[in-house]
This record gives sequence, structure tokens and C-alpha cells, in this order.
Amino acid sequence: MDPDEDLLVRAAREPAAFEPLVDRHSVALHGYLVRRAPTAADDLLSEVWLQAYATRHTYDVARGSARGWLFGVARNVLARHWQTVSRATGASQPASEVSEGDPWQAVDQRLDAAAMGPELRVGLARLPEAERELLLLVAWEQLTPTEAAVVVGIPAGTARSRLHRARTRLRVALSGTTLTNLTGDFA
Repeated sequence: MDPDEDLLVRAAREPAAFEPLVDRHSVALHGYLVRRAPTAADDLLSEVWLQAYATRHTYDVARGSARGWLFGVARNVLARHWQTVSRATGASQPASEVSEGDPWQAVDQRLDAAAMGPELRVGLARLPEAERELLLLVAWEQLTPTEAAVVVGIPAGTARSRLHRARTRLRVALSGTTLTNLTGDFA
């Protein structure tokens, strides 16, 4: 089985090399999109693959993993989706995404301790967007901090610092509750 990075580099010359990437990463990318825009996730996944295929020649192995690059494409597609919906509704954040795509509602289902859910939602909502996005990429999408850094377009050291701050802020918000199941070990 060829590594993802090799397939993505080869896909610039051999389009058929792109197909295994779709098979390997569709489920994870779809989960990422469902947690953020459930009503549009299927369409957005299609757009992610169209964009990734169209821009496959821009992938640079030196900048990170193929998985991180694909999540970066997904993040950009999602941002364009929210901008389009915002323009159409005139809202600063799409109402449909707030009510149906509020990712904090899904947190309850992912925690063993259901009682922690409401406090965690509040704590996550209070985090700066950059910290929250990194934390969720690592916790939900199981990206490494370095891969998450590539997704959001920041240096790996900055990502680790933001992750540390996010974990600290959540601990304070949750009165010292251990979050290792949610956030993993960032050390």
C-alpha cells in the first residue's frame, strides 16, 4: 500500500493515483464536515474532492502530510460555504449552521460523562476560534498538532501553544476536570 504522500505527488502526473486517497479519507473528511455543517456535509464532501483533485499539483510534501493537506482543503471549502450562506441570509453566522451544525451539540454524544456536556459546550464556545478549531481538529479528527497546524496555516509551534492554552482554559472552565479523553495528550 502506497503512502498517502506518494499517491498525492504521483496523482499530479497520474490521475488514477488519486483514487485510493478518496477511499482512505472520505469517512474522516465527511465526519469533519458533518460536525460543522450537517445539512450540507454530503455536498461539501463532493466539493472537497473536486477541489483537492483540481489542486493536487499544489501539494508539497515538505509542508506536511497528505491528510493534513486534505483537511486544509476541507476547511477552505467549509469556510466558503459559510461565507456563501452568510451572504445569502445577511447573517454574520449562518442560522442553519448555528441551529443544526452547532458542533458543541455533538460533544454530548462523544463523552462518557454526559453531565460534563453542557459545561464543555460553554467552555468550547468561549475559546477563541483559532484555539477551538485546533482543539477540535486534534480531538475529533485525530490529527496531530503538526497536521492541524497545516490545516489552519500556522507554524507547528504556534499550534502547540494554542492547543496548550485551549486545554488550560477548558480545565479552568470545567473546574479542573481531566480532559484527556477529549483532547488527548499534546505534550
